[in-house]
Order: sequence, then structure tokens, then C-alpha cells
Amino acid sequence: MRHHYLTADVFTDRPFGGNPLAVFPDARGIPPQRMQQIARELSLSETVFVLPPDDPAHTRKLRIFTPGQELPFAGHPTVGTAHVLAALGEIPLAGDATRIVFEEGVGPVPVTIRAEGGVPVFAQLTAARLPEQGPPAPPAADLATLLSLDPGDVLDGEDRSETWTCGVGFVFVPVRNREALGRARLRQDLWERMLAGSWAPQLYLLCRETELPGSALRARMFAPAMGIVEDPATGGACSALGGWVAARTPERHGTLRLTVEQGFEMGRPSLLHLEVDLQGGAVTAVRVGGSTVLMSEGWMEVPG
Repeated sequence: MRHHYLTADVFTDRPFGGNPLAVFPDARGIPPQRMQQIARELSLSETVFVLPPDDPAHTRKLRIFTPGQELPFAGHPTVGTAHVLAALGEIPLAGDATRIVFEEGVGPVPVTIRAEGGVPVFAQLTAARLPEQGPPAPPAADLATLLSLDPGDVLDGEDRSETWTCGVGFVFVPVRNREALGRARLRQDLWERMLAGSWAPQLYLLCRETELPGSALRARMFAPAMGIVEDPATGGACSALGGWVAARTPERHGTLRLTVEQGFEMGRPSLLHLEVDLQGGAVTAVRVGGSTVLMSEGWMEVPG
């Protein structure tokens, strides 16, 4: 049976930037056991299969696959799928801001689609789960070896490595500058011994030295367990990053707003816009948004 799909670049406003995504806007009729095979065939960071919602009050149900596994939640598929469905007219736009809800493995995920002149230009998700801190991260020296860096490249102390999740666990690894970030190379043999099968097998490297005015952090992400060598833009990690950032701010109330650069070392520059609501020092909501560019569409013959 033939099935229609589109590709889009997410967290960018220009073609060939951001994180590529494939979306099957109507995945009814695709056997569930074929979804992982399709994601592996397309070999993008994620492929989304859009289905009718279980709850009619919600907009759609999403199943999200990397080449290696199904995910309960991911940011660039959520943001990108909202844009794709709105651009196709599958989601009617209600003025400047349209609010929808996607069903994902973590639960209902609210999304706001912003439009100009009836055309979607920006989508922002609200994380279904607040950031949760996990077990202690490996020591800084071990992480430096894992990443082919010098011992002093991985920070300790206040900006230390920690594990956080909003549905998918990440080790957040702060490094001293952009030069060190660019030199990082993951050692697969050490990753298999240190992190494979752990609470947070994905690594999200970050530094406070940025390239663009207005950016607060620069990042890279490695996810061998997902079949992803390096990811150009990781909304799920950016959501969990809200917990790491909130733990280090003197602010107790209000909204933190920061832009994260990612994918620059890969030649796919991406900008992720993070908002963290605080009340009494506690995180009460996390939102991640960005722009999306439609790139291509096609048909795939999927065996039964």
C-alpha cells in the first residue's frame, strides 16, 4: 500500500539547516511492525507516524521512531509535525496562535502554532513532564576520556555534569569553551562500557560560549542507543535542559528565556528557543519552540 510522507528541516528558518524529519501525515494502514523498518530505511534522526487520537479532545496521536528505537517523546518531531500538518491544512489555523494537543508516549503534549498571514511560522511545545534529575553522572575525568577531550575540558563544580529527563534521559556535560565542544569525539567502546543501558545513555554537551548574538548556550548531542551518531537539534534534551538551567539561576520567580545553538559543527545550524517558568525556585513549566521549513514529499510502498 502506498503512503504519503513529507520531510522538513526543524529548528531552522532556512533549507538544509536544522534537524531533518520525516512525517507520515496519515499512518493508518501502516502495520506497526513496519514503522521501525521505515524509520531505519529513511535514516533520519526521527520519523513520525500520525494517527487518530485515542481521546477525541486531542488533535492527533504521534508515534516517533529513530533509526534504532521508538521514543515516548521528542521535541523536533513534535514541533515539526505541528508545522507540517498545519501547512497541509490538516490542522486548521485559528488566527495568530492555534493551540493543539498531541498524544505521545509521555502523555498529552500541548503545542502552540504561530502563524502570519495564514501560514505557520513557529511552533512551541509544552513538555508533558517537568524536568526530573536522575542518578549522578560519571566523573568529569571519565566523561572527558569518553569524549576524547583533555581532563580540564569537562567542567566540574557549579557547572558540573548531571542527568535529567523529560521522558528521555540525557547526561548534560558542560565543557569549558566552544573549541573543546568542537573537538569532542565519542568513543563507542567506552560508551558501551559506561553508558549503554543506563538511565541516561544519551550525551548532551554544552558550553556558555556561543557564536550568535543573543544565544545563551551552544550544544552537541550524541545518541548511539538511538542509532544517531550526532543530532543537529534535540528538543527533548532542550526540554530537560530546563532543569539543569533552573538549578543554576538565582531567579526564583518568572520565566527564563534562552536560545540554544546546536548542529553548527555538523553544518546544520539550529536554534532552539527554551522557556522555563519558575515559582519559588521550582520549575512549573518548560516550553521549547522553533521554526520549520518544508523540504520534500513523496510516496512509499509499504508491504502489509
